[in-house]
Amino acid sequence: MTRISTPDSWSSALLNLMNAQQSQNDAQQQVNTQKIATDLSGFGRESETLTAFGSAQSKLKGYLDVSKAVDSRLTTQDTAFSEVAGAAQGARQNITDAIAAGRADSLMQAIQQQFQGAVDGLNMQHEGQYVFGGGRLDAPPTSATTLADLTAAPSIGSLFQNGQFKTASKLDDATTVQTGYLASDIGTNLFNAFQAIQAYDQGPNGPLSGQLTQAQKDFLASQIPVFEAANTEITNYQAQNGALQKRVETHITSQSAQSDTLTTLIGDKSNVDMATALTKLAQAQQAVQASAQVLASLRSSSLLNLLSSGQ
Repeated sequence: MTRISTPDSWSSALLNLMNAQQSQNDAQQQVNTQKIATDLSGFGRESETLTAFGSAQSKLKGYLDVSKAVDSRLTTQDTAFSEVAGAAQGARQNITDAIAAGRADSLMQAIQQQFQGAVDGLNMQHEGQYVFGGGRLDAPPTSATTLADLTAAPSIGSLFQNGQFKTASKLDDATTVQTGYLASDIGTNLFNAFQAIQAYDQGPNGPLSGQLTQAQKDFLASQIPVFEAANTEITNYQAQNGALQKRVETHITSQSAQSDTLTTLIGDKSNVDMATALTKLAQAQQAVQASAQVLASLRSSSLLNLLSSGQ
């Protein structure tokens, strides 16, 4: 007959209770976190796969953040291009209207407003940086504010103080695009056109006000194609910017889809099946209760208890 001592029985029962409690804790943690484990060691052979998926997703997120930032900047640049192109087109229309009316009563005031619009566009900022600044942060790309600045300056080039760095952005491992433009490239020809109007107004055949002479009409007519050419140049820059926007948007769509796929793959490897987890939790709770009952029965059937009761 095999004898089982009381200490051995207690030790076995305690061990069973501890194991049951650990199983209950593990099951409860899975239910709470909805994850198979909270660290890689808990995933066994799947840990390497999860590490690879996580690294890929982290890298992809970095590129996706860059693409979204670039898209936002390109949107601001598009707005700036619209303002500058609108100034060129607006000035052309002001001149055409003055010639048609034969009068230039408010022509120079209108031209000044168009020039201010061009300056605002060239000096536009995005997140505190000048979009056409060429990397320079301490000064706006153009210092001109009025038409008089154009004729007072030693040259049109001296009115542009942008740097020469054209922003480039890496959208993925194989794609780097140049997304930056310089105010001097965009605005020089337009400023020359505005300067010609201002110089004529200040010259011997000026001012451009009231009834227009034939010489003034001829001069103004000669400036219409100049502003048209400037507008075409700026519109071409804007079209390039728009093509870049489309390309970046395509990258964002593709990268977002890849990120969603990786999220699904990671979830398939790491997310717990809740029905199974709840079943395991219920079983573990029952095991804890059963182990506790065994301990309780051992306590009541102890030889010490029998001796103390006098039986």
